[in-house]
Amino acid sequence: MSRVLIVGAGIAGDCLAVFLGRAGWDVTVVEIAPGLRTGGQTVDLRGGSREVLAELGLLDEVLTALVPQRGIAWIDDRERRLAAMPVEAFDGRGFVSSEELLRTDLARILHDAAAPLVQYRFADTVERLTSTADGVRVHFRSGDAEEFDLVVGADGAHSRTRGLTFGPEKNFRRPLGLAHAWFSLTEKQDTPTLDGWYLVHNVPGCRSVEARPGHRGEQEIGFTFAATDLPARAGRDAAIELLEREFADVGWRTAEFLAAARAAPDFAIDTYDQVHLERWSAGRVVLLGDSAWCASPLSGLGTALALHGAAELAQALASAGVRRHPDALGNALAAYESALRPRVTAAQKLLPGRVRMVAPRTALGIRGTALLMRAGQARLLKPVLERLAEGRGHD
Repeated sequence: MSRVLIVGAGIAGDCLAVFLGRAGWDVTVVEIAPGLRTGGQTVDLRGGSREVLAELGLLDEVLTALVPQRGIAWIDDRERRLAAMPVEAFDGRGFVSSEELLRTDLARILHDAAAPLVQYRFADTVERLTSTADGVRVHFRSGDAEEFDLVVGADGAHSRTRGLTFGPEKNFRRPLGLAHAWFSLTEKQDTPTLDGWYLVHNVPGCRSVEARPGHRGEQEIGFTFAATDLPARAGRDAAIELLEREFADVGWRTAEFLAAARAAPDFAIDTYDQVHLERWSAGRVVLLGDSAWCASPLSGLGTALALHGAAELAQALASAGVRRHPDALGNALAAYESALRPRVTAAQKLLPGRVRMVAPRTALGIRGTALLMRAGQARLLKPVLERLAEGRGHD
């Protein structure tokens, strides 16, 4: 048993590709995008991410890519601060951690480590999966067909692999009531500086406009609004028109950001969802990362779960000796799920009121959230918030 197909060249997929490639597997990674994806939000190294990257020998390189950040601040439309939480708050485990980098940079580092070990098929994806006596017959969109001993679906919350194996997305998707659009803004001479701060401007109606520091003279822009589904997912123009309607009456730098969205090469939009499955494998197909357990960006643990999931799956396959004993695959996949399921369950338990913290409904709610952010850092209330966070995967 040696041939494995990983569907999706994201954090989870490429991390697993490094582990399995180094262990001697014949690894193919198929990615629907024409090349390595750029853009994406800032990710952090909490939740044990450091340990996995250290095991891969990549931690030092990752640490050189950290984005200098001073913290998060909630502002009004004239950029006056309502509340602030520096990176030092909660011992570096606040809403902005002391160690964050762009998803683009982490993906690049993992990809560079995987590339010499595996074969990539970009601009292609899985069209059909057929179980055979000794593996899985994979029919690609390009028209090719190959047989693999194991297929790993690491293709995100809207996983095609999951749909082909377990059924339609509606059976597993749990919307949280918000949608989020994000893209990179290249700083120009007249672009206001963020001075290292992640700025959030909340407005009534569960809406917020965000800007946070990036690398290479960029700012990472976000729009959050109320939605459980996105018919605009069908096209970029429709998505931006939706944003323009939702944020037409919003001040601060909103008009500047909306204009920049139309030209941004990495513009993306999606709903905040969780994914819940009773099991993550069926036969020789197994899910990894958001395709199996998306906890949503509101958990702050998506990267940690992706890295730990890849490490646990690789370890389970190695411990069971699956390459020499294919009959041990079922036990290996059960061990992988048993080891990781408690961590996933904890991460999916969001802080009480977490959705409304991100997008308050009313002006009163906005003021109340700012008050909570200020008071929560005080010596008397800080232990209360820390207790609320216990058992939610941040330990």
